[in-house]
Amino acid sequence: MMFKKVLLAGLMSASLTAAYAGNAHPQDGLSADEIKQIRSLMIEKKLADDKTLYPLFEVVEPAKDAVYAWRDNNGPMPDRKALVQFRKGNKFYKTVVNLSKKTVAEAEQTKGQPMILLDEFFAAASSVLEHKDFIAGLAKRGLKPEQVNCIPLTAGNFGTPADNNKRLMKVPCFVIPEGPNFYSKPVEGLYGTVDLEKREVIEVVDTGVVPIPEDEWDYTEEGVAKRTDLRPKWNPSKLEQKGGPNFKVEGNKVTWDMWKFHFRIDKRPGLVLSDVQVNDGKKWRNYIYQMHLSEVFVPYMDPAKTWNYRTYMDSGEYGFGVFLSPLRRGVDCPKYAKFFPAVMNDDMGNPVEIPDAICLFERDTGNPSWRHFEVFQQGPDKFVPTEGRPETELVLRSASEVGNYDYLIDYRFKQNGDVSIKVGASGLDATKGVASKDADSETFDEDTRYGSLIAPNLVAANHDHYFNFRVDLDVDGRNNVAMKTKLVPFNANSKDNPRGPMWRVKNVMIDNELAGRMQFTSFKPQYFMMVNPNKHGPLKLHPGVMMHHTNVSYGPYDFVKDMAMRRNAYLEYTVWTTQYDPKHRYAGGEYALGSDGSDTLAEWVKADKDLRNKDIVAWFSTGFHHIPRTEDWPVMSTEWITVHLQPMNFFQHNPALTLRTPESESIKDTIAKGMEKKAQEDKPAEAKTEKKGD
Repeated sequence: MMFKKVLLAGLMSASLTAAYAGNAHPQDGLSADEIKQIRSLMIEKKLADDKTLYPLFEVVEPAKDAVYAWRDNNGPMPDRKALVQFRKGNKFYKTVVNLSKKTVAEAEQTKGQPMILLDEFFAAASSVLEHKDFIAGLAKRGLKPEQVNCIPLTAGNFGTPADNNKRLMKVPCFVIPEGPNFYSKPVEGLYGTVDLEKREVIEVVDTGVVPIPEDEWDYTEEGVAKRTDLRPKWNPSKLEQKGGPNFKVEGNKVTWDMWKFHFRIDKRPGLVLSDVQVNDGKKWRNYIYQMHLSEVFVPYMDPAKTWNYRTYMDSGEYGFGVFLSPLRRGVDCPKYAKFFPAVMNDDMGNPVEIPDAICLFERDTGNPSWRHFEVFQQGPDKFVPTEGRPETELVLRSASEVGNYDYLIDYRFKQNGDVSIKVGASGLDATKGVASKDADSETFDEDTRYGSLIAPNLVAANHDHYFNFRVDLDVDGRNNVAMKTKLVPFNANSKDNPRGPMWRVKNVMIDNELAGRMQFTSFKPQYFMMVNPNKHGPLKLHPGVMMHHTNVSYGPYDFVKDMAMRRNAYLEYTVWTTQYDPKHRYAGGEYALGSDGSDTLAEWVKADKDLRNKDIVAWFSTGFHHIPRTEDWPVMSTEWITVHLQPMNFFQHNPALTLRTPESESIKDTIAKGMEKKAQEDKPAEAKTEKKGD
C-alpha cells in the first residue's frame, strides 16, 4: 500500500486552503487541513494524546434540507462536522468534532468494533511469528519466521462467546517470493488467532503438513518471458482526446454534457457521489442525491477449519477508501485522464495522501449511441448513409486492493440519461496448498472438492463476491414512490389472435419497507422503479428512474442459523427499499467487524416504515459466483458486473437525439465510391471495352 504524507507548509498549504475555500461544498470530504484540526482539537479537549489511534475520521453530512437550501436558495454553508472513532486503552469510543465551532461532543463507547487499524494489521502479523507454537509449526515445514510473510485476516463471528463482538484476526502465512506473487506458496494447515485488544496470540492451529508449491508464478513481463514467449509487438489501438476534456472540474464538482455531480472519498466506502443532477435541455433537475458502496461480502465455500472463517466484509472491516491504490496511466485509465489524490487520516490522526487514487475521463465507447439505416430511402441513383451518433461516456474510477483482490469501482454517465455503477474484479486468487500436482494425482478428488486445481500443489477455493450499493434517488424532488414493474402473463388467444400467452406490464406500488424487498430472476421478470408522483413529465406521465437487474446471484444460504449470512442478510434480496435515514449508510451495519447481524439492513426494515410519497433510499445487491480455473492464474482477467439506472418518462424524447453528427470521412468516401461504381456500371459495354483496350 502506498501512502504519502501530506506536507502542508508554506505555499502548498496556502494554495490547498484557498482552493478548498473557493469551491467548498457541504458534502466535501475532509481536507488535509481539517484532519490536522480534528487531531489538534481531540488533544486540546483532553480526549486524546499524541499516542491515540484513530480508525476513522469521516465527514458528518449536513441535513438534506440544509444542503438543498445552500444549493438552491443561497442558504448558509452548514457547519463542518466530523465523526471520530478512537481507541482509548483497549476500548473504542466515538465523538463528533464541530470544525466550524471548534467544539468536541462528549465521547461515548462504540457499540461495535471499528475498522481494522493498520497498526493492528502489522502487529498481528508479527505476533504469530514470535509465538513458540507457531514457530514450531513452521519448523515442521522446514521454515523459519524470516522466510514467511503473514497476512492477517478478519476472523468473522459465528455466534460463540469466543467470537461475539471480539476484535480477532486469523493469521496464515506464505513463503516470501523473490518476485511479486505473495500468494504462490501458501503455508497450508497453519494459522494463529490474535486478540487485537489484548495484543496476544490466543490460539495456534496446525492441521498437518501440506507440500508447499515450488513455482513462484511471477506475473511481471520479465517473469512471464522466462516462462513462455511473449506475444509479438503490435500496433496498439489507443484512446486519445485532442483539444482537452469537455468536462469542467471546480473543487470536487464535475460538470459534463447533461450531467453535474459532486464526489469525495470516504475511508470506508471509497468513492461517494452526491448531488447528481441532469439537464433536460431547459433546466437542471434532481436525479440522485447520493450513491456509494455500502458493503462487500466475500464468503469462501471451503468448510475446512483453516478456511471456514473466511467470510470477509471487505468494506466494513478493512475499508475501500483506506486501501485505494494509485491508478496507472495507460493501464487503469487513459493517458489523457485527469487524476485526483485521496486524502484521509492515518492511524495517528495525521493526513495522508494516496496519489492518483481517482481518475476522470470521457471516451468514445466504439458503439453507436443510436443508429438506423433506412432501406426505403435508398434508390437507383441515391444512397442515404446510416443515421446515428457515436456513444460517449464519462467515467469516474477508483481501484481498491483489499488483500489479494483488486476492485475497480466505476460510475459511468451516458448522454442518454443512463447511469451505470460498474465493479471490476481482478487481482490474484486466494490460494490453498494441496498434495495434488495434476488431475492424475491420488488426492485430486479430495483436494478439489471445494475448489479448483490451478497449478501444481495449488487450489483456489470456490467463493462469492457480493456488493451492495446505497442509491438515494431524489427523482425530481425528495418525495418519491417506489414500484415493482412486473411482466405478468395473460392469455391473448382469441378469434382474432391465434397466439398463446403474452405478457403485459403491471406496476405494483410499494407501500412499506417489507414490501420493498425484491428478488430479481429471469424466470419472474420484474424491475424496480422510483417515481415522483408530485411532478408531471412528458405526456403528463410521472418522471421516474428504473433500476435494471443486470448481475445478480443467490446461493443456498441460511440467513437465520448461519451467522456469516445473518450478518449479510441483505443478500437474500436484490433490492431493498427504506425510508431515508442519514444514520443508515451501510447495509452491514455501523460496525461490521465481529458484528452479530443485529444492526443491518435486514433488521432495519422490520420497522416497516411507510414509503408512500416519502424520501426513499434503494439498496441494490449485485455479485457473482467464482468457480476458479487455470485461466485465473497467476492473475485474473477483470470481471465486470453492473448496476444499471435508466430514466423512465423523465425526458420529452431520447436525450441523445440532440447529439451532433460527427465529421466522418468514411460516409463521404462510401457515398463517393458508391456513386463511382454506379457510374461505371451504367456505361455502355463498348465504352468499358475501349477503356480497357487503352
